[in-house]
Amino acid sequence: MPSESVSSASDGSRQYFSARPDIASRPGAVRLHLPDVSLDLATDRGVFARNDVDPGTKLLLLHGPDATATDSELVDLGCGYGPIALVLAHRNPQARIWAVDVNERARSLCRANAADNGLENITVVAPDEFPSDLPVERIWSNPPIRIGKAALHDLLTRWIDRLAPGGSAHFVVQKHLGSDSLHRWLEQSGWATTRRRSQSAYRLLDVSARTAGTSDRHGGPGPLPATSE
Repeated sequence: MPSESVSSASDGSRQYFSARPDIASRPGAVRLHLPDVSLDLATDRGVFARNDVDPGTKLLLLHGPDATATDSELVDLGCGYGPIALVLAHRNPQARIWAVDVNERARSLCRANAADNGLENITVVAPDEFPSDLPVERIWSNPPIRIGKAALHDLLTRWIDRLAPGGSAHFVVQKHLGSDSLHRWLEQSGWATTRRRSQSAYRLLDVSARTAGTSDRHGGPGPLPATSE
């Protein structure tokens, strides 16, 4: 569970990692404009970055890696209302995009945004609804740092270990929220990690799937946590 109280913020900014935000709905809308795609996205209170697409998310979409033409299973971990998932779906029509979030309000928004933008290759699920035997080629995420270090490490361990051989994960993390310490932890846990870019108080990290025979201190991915994002 999150280390911070999700009920203490009057604007609901901390409720985005709650399964069922209890703050009253107040629908809104934002526009995401990138060189190759522009999207109108519905938002609401109780979801991450409801007033505008987070600048870290924009940086990941502008400067993160492209999927390969043969990738078929891509994951947006902590999808929120869907900016990463929708851009991935637009750029990779051959792939299925799994948009994963614990927040049911965020999932509903992501589904609606995918439909409104005509993107049919997005599957929106809660963490425990993701197929347990399905490996993925790539993961993109602006991870929920504020859930606390232990919960974040557990979350990332269980998802990165779903990567198929040769797969990779791509994260954007604010410097002042511990991007460098997260980088060290990833490497110490057995994942080759490189810093792709550092810009505007954010770092982009590329993480490779473990090589054969490498295991983490938890002994493998195990079941997915339903309340970690």
